[in-house]
Amino acid sequence: MKQKKYFIAILAAMLLTAPGMIQSKKKQAPKAKALEVSFDYQRQAGHGSNQYAVWIENEKGEVVKTLFVTSFTTKGRTRPGEEPMRGYVKRPSCVPTWVTTAKAAAQTDQQLDAVTGATPQTSGKQTFTWDFTNQKGKAVAQGTYRVFVEATLYQTSDIIYSGTFSTKDKAGDVTLNSTITEPDENHKDMLTNVKAVLK
Repeated sequence: MKQKKYFIAILAAMLLTAPGMIQSKKKQAPKAKALEVSFDYQRQAGHGSNQYAVWIENEKGEVVKTLFVTSFTTKGRTRPGEEPMRGYVKRPSCVPTWVTTAKAAAQTDQQLDAVTGATPQTSGKQTFTWDFTNQKGKAVAQGTYRVFVEATLYQTSDIIYSGTFSTKDKAGDVTLNSTITEPDENHKDMLTNVKAVLK
C-alpha cells in the first residue's frame, strides 16, 4: 500500500512539472531591440508651422541621437537677395527645445544634414526607429533613456511629448506625457496619435 501511494506521489509530481502538462509556463515578452516612434501628421496651412524633431536623450539630459528634424529648422529658406540662414535663427520659436538641447548652433551643416529630412508635403503617418546606437552608429550603454517628439504647431505654440524607458526593458509601449506652451485650436491636430513602442 505504501509503495502504491509513493508511486502515485511521484507520478503527480512529474505531471505538475512536465512541460505542457498541468502547469504551463507563461511566455515572456522578448527583450526590446529597438524603439519605434510614430505619429499621424496633418500638414498645416501658413507660415510658422509644420516643424518637428524626434530625438533620444540619456539620463544626463544629453542628446545621444537625433532621429529626425525638419529641413526648415536646420536649413531655412533662401530667397533671392537674402543671405543663407538656418531656420531656427530666422524663427527662434522653431522647435526651440531640440535646438537648445542638441546644441544646433555648435553643429556643422554636414552634421545637421545627417539628421535632416524634408517636411512632408502631404499628411500621413510618420515613423522613426532608434536602434540603440548613438549619432556615430555605435551601440549606447545599457540603461535609462528618454524619447522626445517636439512640434511647432504654429508660431510660439510648441508641444513636446516625452517618455522614459530602459534598453533592458521587454517589448511594449512607452508611456508618453505632453506639455504645450500655448494651445492653438486651429493647429492642434498637426501631430496626433503619438506613440513610442519598444520592439
